[in-house]
Amino acid sequence: MGVTTVRLQAEVEQQLEAIASRLQRSKGWVINEALSEYIQKQALEQARWQQTLEAMASAAQGKVAEASDVHDWLSSWGTDNEQDAPESGR
Repeated sequence: MGVTTVRLQAEVEQQLEAIASRLQRSKGWVINEALSEYIQKQALEQARWQQTLEAMASAAQGKVAEASDVHDWLSSWGTDNEQDAPESGR
């Protein structure tokens, strides 16, 4: 396990100590948990951004679904006759 030194603002330090005390955990444990969640969030945001770029490239190539097909599909959500997602015009 690595060791990293961090300078915290006084208010952040106080809140960290309060959380650690309430959870009966060390400050290091709380920091590790917080950073792990942050790193996971950043990875998810990066994946979503990559999907957005791919979707934009696909749309630029004309690979889009008709608006009426998308509307019909969305209107079917939650009904007994829920439709599959419309295909793009490849």
